[in-house]
Amino acid sequence: MTAVAASGTHRRQPPEVLLTAEALAHRPWPLPSGPWVMRQTWLDLLFAHWPVPAAVIRPLVPEVLELDLYEGQAWLGVVPFRMEAVRWRWLPPIPTTAAFPELNVRTYVTHGGKPGVWFFSLDAASTLAVRAARAAFGLPYFHARMASRPDGAAVRYASRRTHRGAPPAAFRADYGPTGPAATAVPGSLEDWLTARYCLYSYRRRLKTLLRAEIHHLPWPLQPAAAELHVNSMGAAAGVPLSGPPLLHFARGLDVLVWPVRGAGPERDRDR
Repeated sequence: MTAVAASGTHRRQPPEVLLTAEALAHRPWPLPSGPWVMRQTWLDLLFAHWPVPAAVIRPLVPEVLELDLYEGQAWLGVVPFRMEAVRWRWLPPIPTTAAFPELNVRTYVTHGGKPGVWFFSLDAASTLAVRAARAAFGLPYFHARMASRPDGAAVRYASRRTHRGAPPAAFRADYGPTGPAATAVPGSLEDWLTARYCLYSYRRRLKTLLRAEIHHLPWPLQPAAAELHVNSMGAAAGVPLSGPPLLHFARGLDVLVWPVRGAGPERDRDR
């Protein structure tokens, strides 16, 4: 893998900068009502995406959600990155939850006219963050032993799931940018994969669909290269992956998060 020099370090923006009229112009729908409750900074992200037949994904996602497809194709993403500056709006940073590596496995869904992300798993190196996210957002967070360290412009990343009772999963990769950053063209595959402003979760016991809305500026995406030494994340989710992935890199992005809320028709048929 050959990586180019980083296109600058990420400069964290205060929330008021993210909420100006100019910073909101790209959004596909208005901000939710009420104040945001959490801020986060996502750093050194690799978007590794594989095309997957919709028929493989469909049984793994609650029926109340519609699969979001790009030209008839479903996609699965494996996204390693680092969280920093994580804090609730009215609280100071909490030790062990303000900065940690995270690794997501995701696909794309839509409900009520709002396309978003469905997570198969979110591995994190913070025990407290895993517990809080499971309780507050109903998301499938798992404990993992993780490491993320810079190597010039590139990143060396490793994760091994340690969550009791969860499917074993591991990921180890070296990755980095190979070109300058740019905003994806609206309507392009790159834009469709990354420009997502909400996430969904589903509480099966209550048969309740939940949505949490987020806001961020357009992604500063760079072409990327990666050496995937170990990757069982898709298989752990029930989606075996094959072939080379589509790769993008992002140095950093600031994110505001709103409270999780019911997402509309919430009943899902038993399986």
